[in-house]
Amino acid sequence: MKPLMNVLTFCMTVLTLPLQLIEALGLYRWYKGFFALLMSRISASYNKAMNDRKRNLFSNMTDFKRPGDGPLIVLEIGCGTGTNFKYYPSGCKVICTDPNHHFQKYLERSMGENGHLSFERFVVSSGEDMGSIEDESVDVVVATLVLCTVKNIPRTLQEAHRMLKPGGAFYFLEHVVAEPSSWTYFCQHVLQPMWYYFGDGCELTRATWTDLEAAGFSDLKLRHIEAPLTFLIKPHIIGYAVK
Repeated sequence: MKPLMNVLTFCMTVLTLPLQLIEALGLYRWYKGFFALLMSRISASYNKAMNDRKRNLFSNMTDFKRPGDGPLIVLEIGCGTGTNFKYYPSGCKVICTDPNHHFQKYLERSMGENGHLSFERFVVSSGEDMGSIEDESVDVVVATLVLCTVKNIPRTLQEAHRMLKPGGAFYFLEHVVAEPSSWTYFCQHVLQPMWYYFGDGCELTRATWTDLEAAGFSDLKLRHIEAPLTFLIKPHIIGYAVK
């Protein structure tokens, strides 16, 4: 099966040559605005499918608020349209970051719908470089469907670790590569060259849990789950890591 997978993946890569050229010429930026609009629609359906899991995941956030430090401070990497906001505890302060500035107008709408939160600022930055955020300045860092798109997962996790206060937590919910013996694994690899462009850099074939295990957190609570979604992104990991 692997030789066939490699041949079909190569063929798909050849088919994306025009898209590779568009990206190399810097013309791919036009897609950023459309992608933000697309995600504003897709995120709502994802939330509906994953509602219970998200609610359970974020249910213990207040455990990481240090006594005497004021409100819980949450920084979300790749916040997108703000679909996680409704799961955050009342009274917490939220810092939003995303490399795509087109998400800001959708964020403003989400902010208006979530009056139980206090919004500090929106920072346009990649997950690998958030130098504008001070060391040990936030209680919680959140990344959902983000580690599939960053260029460098270990560097992004280093940044999360840097920004967290001692004892703070990094929450994650990510789709990952399937079991190597499965047809899902086969299809993920074959379709990846095209998926990358339509998903704005999204990777279907990442074993993200290995990066989390190597990130140097003091405690890692990680589970593999099957999400009620299309088969390509059904394999997920969910949990949190403590600094």
